[in-house]
Amino acid sequence: MSWSERVVLRDGVRLSCRDWGDPGDRGDRDRPGPDVLLLHGLAGHAGEWDAVARELSPRHRVVAVDQRGHGASERRPQDVSRAAYVEDTVAVCERLGLREPVLVGQSLGGHTAMLAAAAHPGLFRGLVLVEAGPGGPGVGVQAEIGGWLDSWPAPFPSREAAVGFLGGGPAGEGWAAGLEERDGGWWPRFERDVMVASLAENARRAFWDEWSQVRCPTLAVLGQCGIIAPEEIGEMLRLRPRTVALSVPGTGHDVHLERPDVLLAALRRFLGGLSPAAAAGSPGAGRFPAAR
Repeated sequence: MSWSERVVLRDGVRLSCRDWGDPGDRGDRDRPGPDVLLLHGLAGHAGEWDAVARELSPRHRVVAVDQRGHGASERRPQDVSRAAYVEDTVAVCERLGLREPVLVGQSLGGHTAMLAAAAHPGLFRGLVLVEAGPGGPGVGVQAEIGGWLDSWPAPFPSREAAVGFLGGGPAGEGWAAGLEERDGGWWPRFERDVMVASLAENARRAFWDEWSQVRCPTLAVLGQCGIIAPEEIGEMLRLRPRTVALSVPGTGHDVHLERPDVLLAALRRFLGGLSPAAAAGSPGAGRFPAAR
């Protein structure tokens, strides 16, 4: 199964989406599982989710978004606030006809998904955070991310060079897939300053109140060597003890690229346990053991 591009305009900002099941198709009406909306992380792109979306699409309507400032979406949006990202998420759901979707987000995309679920209780059937939490990157993160982006030797001379620089293996391939070839090189499809500005609110504060306001069933997927500290996930579980938590051995921050098979298995189990009533606040319980 393949995807088609769908474009959503919100306040003049173009949002490009990969739709893995048009609601007008006969096959979409036969999908028994809940709709799924996929959100990538900072400096990422919708294509990072292709492996997961392809496998989920026979049973679920799946949409992956190039968020504002990323990929094929608006490159230089004036508003990069957390609220703007959240309202984009809601607009995509409404305009594309997603029905009580499950939000799945990695890194900053997970943070956006969490804020959307908190701000719009009852709109989403479930929430999946992949290497994301309410604590925020913290003070100094903008300089750190800016320095990292400045270190990219853009344009990369070849796609292979980009894969190697961006970590190699499946993660490097996933990042490199977001580049565009032009003028004899491979370029990022985002602006460095837009990425840094998108982290401004996370650098100032954490979002624990918003985390406590989430009412839908939640799955947190963490990399064994990821960025979510044990203290943060511990506090997340203390505040919302029915959150399901899963640690994936041998992975870092890009769990969805490094082990899409493990993530897919966790998603299928989580999605299979949801019902339409789940969005009203009947959370799942327990935790998965560490995946093998």
